[in-house]
Amino acid sequence: MADQTNHNQAGEVAPSTVDKQAPTVAEDNAPSTNEPVATSLPTANTPDPKAANPKTNPNAAKPAAAPPKDKPAAAKKEKAPTVEDKPFVEFIEQEYLPAVQKAIAQQGVPDLQLSFAKQKFPLAGFDSAEECWQIIGKWQDNLRQFNLYFPDEDIQGKKGFSCNEGKKPSTLESFLIDERKITLDLLVFGLVQRLNGQKWLGRN
Repeated sequence: MADQTNHNQAGEVAPSTVDKQAPTVAEDNAPSTNEPVATSLPTANTPDPKAANPKTNPNAAKPAAAPPKDKPAAAKKEKAPTVEDKPFVEFIEQEYLPAVQKAIAQQGVPDLQLSFAKQKFPLAGFDSAEECWQIIGKWQDNLRQFNLYFPDEDIQGKKGFSCNEGKKPSTLESFLIDERKITLDLLVFGLVQRLNGQKWLGRN
């Protein structure tokens, strides 16, 4: 059997065909360095799962809190109720009658008698009219008398006035009809002015 080993001119043994092909076959089958290879080593682009988990890392950055919602505007403070806000009858009995008694006494009428009642109009021609809340004032042994009427049972509503000296009144006047808002002081002042215009107060 002939020796298949090739010898070159220098007497060195030449590599066989299989030996020449071995590196090429190995290179062809070697993994490419351009393809990604799975590894357990962390990379710069991969976050540490423990560092990103706030449960395992208390120093982990917390998500930004939502901006606070606008607080609702503070409710406007309600005004304290005034004496004029009282129920009609309560206002007349507790506020108006004492104020009228004092104001007319200061005008030189010490014997004024005031009453408040719901009754018929004491005027001629009003016999068929319904009963109406009235303030009745008398002095000088009932010689002088005035009536202040509240048909609406409301100090802001319609008001009337009548007066007489010893006989039944025949005229019903409007009272404080030009005022937009009626107050306790205005009701007292209006009555004093009307009686003073009648020359019933002071030295009259």
